[in-house]
Amino acid sequence: MSTKPTTTDLEWTDVDQRAVDTARVLAADAVQKVGNGHPGTAMSLAPVAYTLFQKVMRHDPADADWVGRDRFVLSAGHSSLTLYIQLYLAGFGLELDDLKAFRTWGSKTPGHPEYGHTTGVETTTGPLGQGVANAVGMAMASRYERGLFDPEAAAGTSPFDHFIYAIAGDGCLQEGISSEASSMAGHQKLGNLILLWDDNHISIEGDTETAVSEDTCKRYEAYGWHVQRVAPKPDGDLDHEAIYNAIEAAQKVTDKPSFIAMRSIIAWPAPNAQNTEAAHGSALGDDEVAATKRVLGFDPEKSFDVSDEVIGHTRKALDRGADAKAEWEKSFQEWRTANPERAAEFDRINAGELPAGWEKSIPVFETGKAVATRAASGKVLQALGPVVPELWGGSADLAGSNNTTIDKTSSFLPAGNPLPEADPYGRTIHFGIREHSMAAEMNGIALHGHTRIYGGTFLVFSDYMRNAVRLSALMHLPVTYVWTHDSVGLGEDGPTHQPVEHLASLRAIPGLHVVRPADANETAIAWREILKRGKKDYGKSAPHGLSLTRQGVPTYEPNEDTVKGGYVLVEASKATPDLILIATGSEVQLAVEAREQLESEGVATRVVSMPCVEWFEEQDQGYRDSVLPPSVKARVSVEAGIGLTWHKYVGDAGRTVSLEHFGASADGKVLFREFGFTAENVAAKARESLAAAQR
Repeated sequence: MSTKPTTTDLEWTDVDQRAVDTARVLAADAVQKVGNGHPGTAMSLAPVAYTLFQKVMRHDPADADWVGRDRFVLSAGHSSLTLYIQLYLAGFGLELDDLKAFRTWGSKTPGHPEYGHTTGVETTTGPLGQGVANAVGMAMASRYERGLFDPEAAAGTSPFDHFIYAIAGDGCLQEGISSEASSMAGHQKLGNLILLWDDNHISIEGDTETAVSEDTCKRYEAYGWHVQRVAPKPDGDLDHEAIYNAIEAAQKVTDKPSFIAMRSIIAWPAPNAQNTEAAHGSALGDDEVAATKRVLGFDPEKSFDVSDEVIGHTRKALDRGADAKAEWEKSFQEWRTANPERAAEFDRINAGELPAGWEKSIPVFETGKAVATRAASGKVLQALGPVVPELWGGSADLAGSNNTTIDKTSSFLPAGNPLPEADPYGRTIHFGIREHSMAAEMNGIALHGHTRIYGGTFLVFSDYMRNAVRLSALMHLPVTYVWTHDSVGLGEDGPTHQPVEHLASLRAIPGLHVVRPADANETAIAWREILKRGKKDYGKSAPHGLSLTRQGVPTYEPNEDTVKGGYVLVEASKATPDLILIATGSEVQLAVEAREQLESEGVATRVVSMPCVEWFEEQDQGYRDSVLPPSVKARVSVEAGIGLTWHKYVGDAGRTVSLEHFGASADGKVLFREFGFTAENVAAKARESLAAAQR
């Protein structure tokens, strides 16, 4: 029988309730079948997940990438079945056999949701708190997108208006990244963001009283969020009607992000497993699964039992989605008609194309002049700003040092911010001193689509960002990290700020392209190549990390082979060199100087600039051999960091000029001299390599 409460327009039938209970037993069955997983949270969250996917969110299961859709982020990614089961019920492409294959080789239902692997999954989650920051980034991107295409429309009237929903658990909110991101969201007044907190009081070690005692709701109030708490039903189950009402109330608050605390009982209604830490990450056991099915009125002898009535009911989401999309298309076409120039811009950006002639805006730097590559990067960004409107970004409070201000007159800040440059649709993001959430927010921005994002800090602080950077690579996201102050050459700030192991460590992340240009012109060409590669195309795009100098370095003639990752910068005096010097960044100048010494001694020396190992490895073997001929065994690498990257390139007879220890506080030139980064030492290492190659 259908019920329609007088306080809400929520339609809830007995079949809806049966569908929720079906989701619970499917979660228990899927984990029980494979023997591992996280059943408890998926069981208790079934009412809220069902309410979101069947009653609240605007989406079309037949077109999971529809531009006008709401986004959903499961920050508590360990409870992947919470999402998979709703994708199955709503008709996003998963079927019952996919749930039966949970956490097995080749399945569409891996242990944690993976973007690009399962239709309907908006982001890869699992490392706790990352999803909260992803959702914040999506909400930021949504606002910037609106500014690009429909800034004058009244709130809630634009085809680009939509909501970002996220579910977080206790673990998500304990991780520091969520605090950083939530602070940012409150400051930015992201009224299109609704975060639902599964307050179940359970973590792996038991009751969360073991680790947490603050008032989380007051914490979110202090961040500037609109906060509601939803009590459970008397029997302990989540109250779907109260949650629906809370979401409706949250949707009406447009000047604050919304936080909805839902007190739940993990593994409800399992008779013995509910409210236990074991239910978090272990199969319930055959007896407990059977007992739970009896409580819910299911046959304990049947597994993966979904009635035709339930699946027929939930798959009506396909019809509702088609209707919602058709309605949205009308408003979208009206917008297109009224805004032909913006519509053309939307089509270009949506296709992943850059404006015609955009490359002409990229500066070419005068040769011979000393320019810090961070400064060159800043000049490139300022030149690109007027011609590539979808490009935006900022810094973790280091913009003056990172040179990441694309437009100093336009800051991405909400209405009501007192700063004169504040603009809700501004170009320059002030991420604050929040490197970890900055990186994860950038992931969310890239996932949202229709903009191109970059963010800066010092290279040494990439350690704060590493988990989010790893996820950038895992998801093949075209985000650009601008990491400056890239070696001991930064000088007096000392070893706490001087990166040593970072380049090699970042290169160890599969799919991350680390670019360390030798000079201003390599920097400009690298930016051009990064933007060309910047279309969001799963499996083909990739994140890039620009490693840039604080100090000035000589400027060489621009060389288009920069885009190949490694190339011959200065040729030897004969066709087949005696020796090859391979260098990156600020150390390329040392290789050039050493070459002059060696050539004067009769050693035919080639200098190879290797700004990006990953780009170089993409080239065919013929090109790589033309740059690094296998017959030339005498080789020296020069990079002011640990030499781990270079052993495969220099070989047994090769030598590395590297830094295998921390730095010190002194002028950068002094440190380079004291640590052996001189042309004389490079030449000496070259002579050692020549001798070794002749043995």
